[in-house]
Amino acid sequence: MTREVGSALSPALVERLSQRELPKRLGVGLPFVTLDAGGHSHPMLVSYLELRAYDAGSLGLVIRADSGSARNLAERAVGTLSIIEPGTVTYVKIRALDGPLPVVGGEKYGLGFFLLEVVQVLEDAAGEWEGGARITGAIRYEPAPTLDEPWARATLAALAAPRARA
Repeated sequence: MTREVGSALSPALVERLSQRELPKRLGVGLPFVTLDAGGHSHPMLVSYLELRAYDAGSLGLVIRADSGSARNLAERAVGTLSIIEPGTVTYVKIRALDGPLPVVGGEKYGLGFFLLEVVQVLEDAAGEWEGGARITGAIRYEPAPTLDEPWARATLAALAAPRARA
C-alpha cells in the first residue's frame, strides 16, 4: 500500500542520496520517469553517481543533456524517482527548477545538470493481506563505474553544490 509521507525527503533518504556512501551504491539503478510530449511516461535508469540530495527539498541530477529525459524535464519540468531496494520502496515526485546547465569537463559526454525540487514523497509497503511480500534485491548493472573515470569525475564535480541560472 502506498502512502504519502510529505513534501520533503526524510533524513534517511537525504543520507541515502547524499553520495556519502557512494562506493557501496555503485552499480545500483534507480528508475526515473519523466513525462513526454504525448503525455506518456518516459522511463530511464539513473544511478547514485548521477543523483545527489542537497537537503530535504532539493536534488541535483546529471544526465545526457540531449536525451529524451532531459528534454522532457526542460519542457514539462516533472518526474518521479523510484528507490526500490530492500528496506525501502519510495517514490519521489520532483519539479525541475533549472537545467540542463553545462557540466564542466562533461562536454565530451554531453552531460547536463538539473536542479530538482522535491514535491511529494510516497512510501510503499506490503499490506497485511500480501503475506509479508518484500523487495529482496535492488536493480543492479555491471560493470559498475569507477569514480576515476573522466565522466564520473565531471558528474561528481557538477553535483558538488546546487546551482541554477541567475
